[in-house]
Amino acid sequence: MFDSQKVHLGIAPIAWTNDDMPDLGKENSFEQCISEMALAGFKGTEIGNKYPRDPAVLKKYLDIRGLRVASAWFSAFLTTKPFEETKKNFIQHRDFLHAMGAKVIVVSEQGNSIQGQMDTPVFEKKHIMNDSEWKLLCEGLNKLGELAKEKGMKIVYHHHMGTVVQTTEEVDRMMSETNPELVYLLYDTGHLVYSGEDHIAFLKKYVNRIKHVHLKDIRPEIVKKIKDEHLSFLQGVRLGAFTVPGDGCIDFDTVFKILAEHGYEGWLLVEAEQDPALANPFEYAVKARSFIKGHAGI
Repeated sequence: MFDSQKVHLGIAPIAWTNDDMPDLGKENSFEQCISEMALAGFKGTEIGNKYPRDPAVLKKYLDIRGLRVASAWFSAFLTTKPFEETKKNFIQHRDFLHAMGAKVIVVSEQGNSIQGQMDTPVFEKKHIMNDSEWKLLCEGLNKLGELAKEKGMKIVYHHHMGTVVQTTEEVDRMMSETNPELVYLLYDTGHLVYSGEDHIAFLKKYVNRIKHVHLKDIRPEIVKKIKDEHLSFLQGVRLGAFTVPGDGCIDFDTVFKILAEHGYEGWLLVEAEQDPALANPFEYAVKARSFIKGHAGI
């Protein structure tokens, strides 16, 4: 189905230690995390807060385990802070990822985001941008895309629950108001279905602009509880709203088929933040790897 020379499998460290809620998985070390990733059969990782930031040091840890850096999250504040502040931080982040051999940079706008607020209902209190905020976001993303291009890299925008770009409608506007040669998309199955979007129609619409994929499943009964009880994004994570592919309700067979038919190249990255005390990270990594092998053929 996929060309194994052009499509690579990775997994995010957030299943071992949660960067937003460090008490989740505080007992899991960096070395345990990357060793279990490799043992489960993955070849790549994104970056967690426990990872060394010296490229030479990090490369040594990863090389011996046969791992590479796929990308890493960057928090932009294009709508709430001066561009120069975001630019400075982005260049530092870009240069680190470039030194690690990554080709894409995950960007998410965190201005007015509620994803990190423990007591703010994620469905009711999400910020809706006005036209001036949209202009700041889209012009800023184009500029970040230019900066990435200087190093032969691409930015991939991460639509995300609780942020200003969450819904299909919001992604549509962002895609239409940014330069398609500078701003690309991260496709996250879990966040789309969680938000109530049609993840297959979304994929068909943007498949040629998608340059990074997060494979994440959801437990619909938990998402219903979050809606019904007006809970926050972080409360949902603690309750187990997310899980690995094949352990929830999302149709991944169609996702894999569409990506393969359109010649997708890049990373398929499992990212399913849960409480490690309730969902053993290594066990779920093995479960995810087995599912992908059986359903995507790689």
